[in-house]
Amino acid sequence: MDSTRGAPQIGRSDGVLALSQRKIDVFFAVLFSVFTVTSLISDLLPTVGVDFSRPSGNFFVNSNYWYAHDADPLFMHPPDWMRIVTGLSAFVYMPFYVVLVVALVTGKNWIQLPSVIYATMIVTLTGIVVFGVEFFGDPATRTGNPVKFLAFNLPYVLVPLLLLVRMRKPLPFTRRF
Repeated sequence: MDSTRGAPQIGRSDGVLALSQRKIDVFFAVLFSVFTVTSLISDLLPTVGVDFSRPSGNFFVNSNYWYAHDADPLFMHPPDWMRIVTGLSAFVYMPFYVVLVVALVTGKNWIQLPSVIYATMIVTLTGIVVFGVEFFGDPATRTGNPVKFLAFNLPYVLVPLLLLVRMRKPLPFTRRF
């Protein structure tokens, strides 16, 4: 019995708590499902060289234009290194998000190390490189709309940091957080 709520603990023989007891993992599963879609829509286009520097009849091009035209000049006109960063998101992170969501929902503890590697990579690339350039780099690459830029990009740093904290100890799915 759970002494704090009086309800029986529901879990598996390997000690993994039921998903209903791991609310943080439900939160992560929802957000990383959204990240999967946004990686496909936003990061694939600059990686493969699609021009979204002006409005278009294409929904995906228009979505990227709407975001980038006043908030992210670096994203709108990416140098080669930025295309590598968006390529990582489109071709490495996106498939990882799918695997992560499945592992979160099913309570697979083997996802711990890949999660730590992912979180470290994305926080470094997005947190230091991209934010550094957007706020302190060449004036031509600085954001003209910091609120919009942060609203769209800060979750890609904060959520992985929270995932890193979640995965800090072995057997993460045997505890609530």
